[in-house]
Amino acid sequence: MIDIKLVREEPDRVRASQVARGEDPGIVDAILAADAWRRESLRQFEEKRAIQKANSTLIARGQVEDKAIALAQAKELATEVKDLQRAVERADAEQAGLARRLGNVIIDGVPAGGEEDFRVLETVGVPRDFAAEGFEPLDHVALGEALDLIDIERGSRVAGSRFYYLKGDGARLETAIMMLCQQIAWEEGHTALAVPNLVKEQTMAGAGFLDSHADEVYYLPADELYLTGTSEVALAGYHLGEIIDLSGGPLRYTATSTCYRREAGSHGKDTRGIFRTHQFQKTEMFVYCAPEEAEAEHERLLRIERRILDAAEIPYRVIDVAAGDLGGPAARKFDCEGWVPTQQRYRELTSTSNCTTFQARRLGIRERLAADAGGGTRVVATLNGTMATTRWIVSQLENHQQADGSVRIPMALQPFMGGQHELKPVR
Repeated sequence: MIDIKLVREEPDRVRASQVARGEDPGIVDAILAADAWRRESLRQFEEKRAIQKANSTLIARGQVEDKAIALAQAKELATEVKDLQRAVERADAEQAGLARRLGNVIIDGVPAGGEEDFRVLETVGVPRDFAAEGFEPLDHVALGEALDLIDIERGSRVAGSRFYYLKGDGARLETAIMMLCQQIAWEEGHTALAVPNLVKEQTMAGAGFLDSHADEVYYLPADELYLTGTSEVALAGYHLGEIIDLSGGPLRYTATSTCYRREAGSHGKDTRGIFRTHQFQKTEMFVYCAPEEAEAEHERLLRIERRILDAAEIPYRVIDVAAGDLGGPAARKFDCEGWVPTQQRYRELTSTSNCTTFQARRLGIRERLAADAGGGTRVVATLNGTMATTRWIVSQLENHQQADGSVRIPMALQPFMGGQHELKPVR
């Protein structure tokens, strides 16, 4: 959630953010009204409690004229204090509930609008001209079946729609992509973590995944645990409730995990193949840093994602995602979209979000300030960035296919494929 001080001091900025997201700016006034109610309730409670304590002290010292009357008054005061305390609790709950409906305040420069209103920042590489090469490209499903890499029929038979098996070199290719990501993350100074795929509600909600996207999440009611759709959730919860040391600079992590998404609302979208599935592998980066360092860290995560895309030899473009397509926790998001030849369009492969202090405030993660900076503690900033997912196989197969039906393996992936330089059709 955002800092209530920001809502109080810059309500017009928060309203403008809501408008850019395509959401109701009126919630800002509702939050301010709830905040005023909470503060007034708290003032009344503290005044009555101070009177109650003073009267109790007088009674204890025998400094009252009529003890029976004083005790009766004390009982009445106790009832009033309890009523006021309940009023404070109701006001707190009202304000907190409204605040959780408010998305992060966008950073200046983020384009307004919805999914189609992004800004293209750069296009890298040139899509192949398959017609000039003399053959029609196959899609990833046809290639995966011809190369004996993907088995969708058995996946559907065993688990239902949007499930699949990766087989042989298909499974090896997925592992190779994740290993390349882990290698680059290590070179970039990230600490590798193996993370839980199941988390408590506090962590899931704190990371911002139980707000507008709760219907995307798998829940295990018998255990009161949630299956994560990204290791971002567990990485965000790694320092839950802690005061962390950022004196040596940002804390940077990476994790590869199995991810689960219900894909609610995607009926009829990308039903062919493995582009949009219920289960997949993903390697994610995560950063905790001082708030003033967040924008520089965001650019850094984007640079790393571009490094991986360049190594994978995939034509791509970088977009500045519009406010209405950010999701609640993000104040800005950059996506890298890879070219898919058979779809003749760019599709998301990586995404990096600057969540400023939104997640850390919910999760109670702070840093201790140095004495010369005033001492005390403050909420930190968090950022995340996708390095790769199983979806990358789509771009790998389609962009690197050859006229004889084989698929070239980019040089950067070959060491993780035992030196193998191509995938050959099964004869």
